[in-house]
Parts: sequence; C-alpha cells; structure tokens
Amino acid sequence: MAIATLHTTYARIERQVYRHRGAVRPRRGGRRAHVHLLVRFGAMGRVKTAVAIALAIWCVDRAPAARVSAQRAAQAQPDVIYVPTPQPVVEAMLSMAAVKSNDIVYDLGSGDGRIVITAAKKFGARGVGIEIDPALVRKAVENAKAAGVSDRVRFVTQNLFTANLREATVVTLYLLQSINERLRPKLVRELKPGTRVVSHMFNMGPEWPPEKTRELDGSRIYFWTIPAR
Repeated sequence: MAIATLHTTYARIERQVYRHRGAVRPRRGGRRAHVHLLVRFGAMGRVKTAVAIALAIWCVDRAPAARVSAQRAAQAQPDVIYVPTPQPVVEAMLSMAAVKSNDIVYDLGSGDGRIVITAAKKFGARGVGIEIDPALVRKAVENAKAAGVSDRVRFVTQNLFTANLREATVVTLYLLQSINERLRPKLVRELKPGTRVVSHMFNMGPEWPPEKTRELDGSRIYFWTIPAR
C-alpha cells in the first residue's frame, strides 16, 4: 500500500473510532498515543486494522531517521584498511615533493600520523592529517606529542572527500587506485596550481599520468603537480 493511501486509511478509521466512542483525540504524544487509545476504545471490529495501520505509519515515519543513521554509520567506515607506509618510503615521498619549512603537508588517510610528523620533525613543515578512524587520530596525536611536534601538526577526524584541502601545498596519499581516481577531481579543483601531490603505490589513472616515478624497496612512488588553470 502506498504511504499516502496508508495515511488516508488510517485517518478515516481513526475518525470513525473516536467518533463512535466519543473519545478525545490526543494533542500530544503523536501516533503512539493514538495507538494506545485505539486499543482502549476499539470499535466495530476494526481495532486490529486501525492498530496495524497506526503501527505501520509509526514505523514508516521513523524509517527515514533510521536510514540516515545507517548511512552515517556507513559513511564513518574507512574505505581503506590501514597499512602504514614504511618509514624509508615516507621520507622518500617527502623528499620527492621537495618539502620545505614553509610547506603545509596534508596526508589523506593519515593513520598513525607518521607522514605529517616526519614532515614537521625532519623537514620543518607544518602538517595536517585527515583520518576517519578516531582511534588512529588519537594514536597520531600521541605520536606527535612524543615526537615533540604537536605545535606544528594537527589531526582531524573526517572523511577525506569532505575535507577542505585548500591550504595544502603538499598532499600525500596511500589509498587505493579507485579512491585516487575518485579523489582526482577534488584535488584539481581545490588545490592551488603548483601544489605537489605524492602517492605511495597507486597512480591517478591514465587521464593524469605522473610527472615522476620512483621505486624503493618494492614500493612505487608517484609525483604530480597541480597544473595552472
């Protein structure tokens, strides 16, 4: 039965029941209060139908909220299982991007924070880690404190696709091929021309070939520069 028809049928039967028994329709409590009174003042053999319809509408009314909660829970799940980038590869990525003390390094999917922490500690840069897993964000904050760079880095619990990347001068990635390709339009749209992008293991697809490629200990590193608009 369509939702509109369900509501219409419910309203018709509800009016009949209340009119027949002389009950006062509740002003508060919504349809749950109506259900209780329909059970109490049932009439003409229709109470079961009325209650069933009322309960159905009550569930339908709450379905969107349940769907939103489920969607939010799904959105909070990481797209990539965290695998840390080996430290020699971290340093090679930052060296390939020619990171300097005036850079702001954004690591998308920052895990335990090692890339932005290394950027701050070894290269003097500032760093921002974007990570969807709160436990990893807490770990990264602890690691930054232990490394003595808490004043130069910060970590944000956020989906990388909704993060604001505009202040970055360097972006580092260790995601998946499919995610890199989905992310590419956002990078090109938000990052300033000349911003350097470095990815561990995965490229950006044939539409955006890398400017440089390096292999280190079985890992491949790709480098791009955001082009002029």
